[in-house]
Amino acid sequence: MFLISALRAIVEMLGLCLLGQGILHVLAGRQREGNRIYQLFALITKPPRRIVAAILPRSTGPVAIGIATFVIVLILWLGLAFVRKFV
Repeated sequence: MFLISALRAIVEMLGLCLLGQGILHVLAGRQREGNRIYQLFALITKPPRRIVAAILPRSTGPVAIGIATFVIVLILWLGLAFVRKFV
């Protein structure tokens, strides 16, 4: 039970970082790369974004990779909630 809760917390933090990165992408525009918070979010979300980028076709843009990563993390988070409820 603790392991499921811990994994769900990690996935939730990752999802919130992806959401924050997406919001900063929209708000900061081209200056987002110089933003320290955006850099922190990019550092945290880099491993899962690389995994999703390896799965998707090479012609997929970075925005689509970010959205796909968020969707996968959301589905994983909901799945862990389901498992936690019924285990």
